Amino acid sequence: MKQPAFLLPRLGRRSFLLGSLGVTAAAAVGCSGSVDYTKVVTVGSDQSDDAPRKAFAEMMAGFTAHETKVNTVDHETFKEGITNYLQGRPDDVFTWFAGYRARYFAEKELVSDISDVWANVEGMPESMKNASSTTDGRQIFMPMTYYPWAVFYRPSLFAERGYSEPKTFDEWMALNQQMASDGLIPMAFAAKDGWEPMGTFDMLNLRINGYDYHISLLAGNEAWDGDQVKKVFEVWAQMLPYAQEAALGRTWQEAAQSLLQKQSGTFLLGMFLQQQFAASEEAKDDLDFFIFPEIDPAIGADVVEAPIDGFMMAADPRNLQGSRDLMLYLSTPEAADIIVAADPSRIAASSLADQSNYSALQKKAVKVIEEAKNISQFLDRDSRPDFASTVIGPALQAFIRDPGNIDSILDTVEKQKHFLFTS
Repeated sequence: MKQPAFLLPRLGRRSFLLGSLGVTAAAAVGCSGSVDYTKVVTVGSDQSDDAPRKAFAEMMAGFTAHETKVNTVDHETFKEGITNYLQGRPDDVFTWFAGYRARYFAEKELVSDISDVWANVEGMPESMKNASSTTDGRQIFMPMTYYPWAVFYRPSLFAERGYSEPKTFDEWMALNQQMASDGLIPMAFAAKDGWEPMGTFDMLNLRINGYDYHISLLAGNEAWDGDQVKKVFEVWAQMLPYAQEAALGRTWQEAAQSLLQKQSGTFLLGMFLQQQFAASEEAKDDLDFFIFPEIDPAIGADVVEAPIDGFMMAADPRNLQGSRDLMLYLSTPEAADIIVAADPSRIAASSLADQSNYSALQKKAVKVIEEAKNISQFLDRDSRPDFASTVIGPALQAFIRDPGNIDSILDTVEKQKHFLFTS
C-alpha cells in the first residue's frame, strides 16, 4: 500500500539511530569476548533524561547479586526502535511499559514468560499483576512505577489571577478565554516527537466516547473515519486556538519551561512534568493538577490515564538466572523507593513502598488513581507499535498543522489501520 505524504519516513540522525539500536547493546558491553555474559546482566534503559537517568543508576546500584551493565538510549529512539531491538540481540532485561505493546511482544515470542518470578513477588496489587499479564494469564512484565496524565498548573499563578480549577469542559474553555485575555498562553503544547499530542487525543476520546470504545478503537476494532472519532477532532479544533503555537517544533521540556516561567497557564502532560520544576527552589513545590474535565455527563470523568513503567526480560537472555534475580529485585519496594525518592514525579507500583515522604502532589495522584473507575495506559502503549508510531503520531501532527483537513487524514488512518491489523 502506498503511504500518503504525511506518513513517509524521514531520514536523518533519528533514522540512523533506529537502525543501529539493535547493535548498541552489544557495543555497550563489548563484542570482543572479554565479557562473561553468564556473570553479567545487561540492561537496556530508555531513562535518558538527567533526572530519571540518575534515579535509574541509584536503583541499579542497590542490586548486588550480579554485575550489571546498563545501556542507555535516548527515550524516543528506544521506543520507536524497540521491535528491531528485540529481533536482534537485545539486553537481558530492558525498560518497557504495561499494556497492549507488552502483550504484543509476548505474542510474537520476543520476551520471556516471567510467571515463575512473579510467584515470589510480594506486595504487588492485583491490578498491577493484571496489567502485567497476557490474555491467557502469563506474567510477562514487572511494574515499578506509574504516573497520571492530568492538566498541570502553578497554584501561585491561579491565586494571583483569581483562577479556579474547572470541573467541566465549558468551564475549562471559559478559563482558557480568560487566560488569553490576561495575556497568557492558556495551554502549553508540544508535538515535536509525535507522542505528546496522543495524550490529548486519549483524554478527549475517553471523555467523549468512553473507555470501552477507546480501548476497542486502539485495538483496531473501530473505524477511525467514523463520526465518533471525527467528533473528537471537532472538539480538539475548538481547543487549538488556545494552545501554544508552533507545537510541531517544540519538545515537552520546552513547553514545560513556559509553564515554569508563568508564560503558560496549564499543560496537559504526565506527572514527569515535575522533573522540569525540581531544580527551581521557587517553583519546585508550586505545582498542582486537575483531571481532564467532563465533556459528556453520560460518560463522566472517572477514567484516568496512568501509564505503568517497568521491565521485561528478553526471550533468550544470556544470563538467565541473573536476569530472573534482577527482575525479582525490581519488584521490591526497596527498588521502587530508590526511584521515587530520586524522582518524585513517579509513584511506586508496590503497595509495600514507603509513602511517608510522598509530596502533596504524589498523594493527590495516588488518591486520583484509587478513585478511578478505569485506568488507560497511553495511545502508544494501548495499540500496536507500528500503528501508533508510524500512523497515528504523524496523523496527529498533520491535524495540528492543518485542522481543516481532518476528513482526509482520518480516511488515510483508517486505510492504514485496515492494512496493519489485517496483514
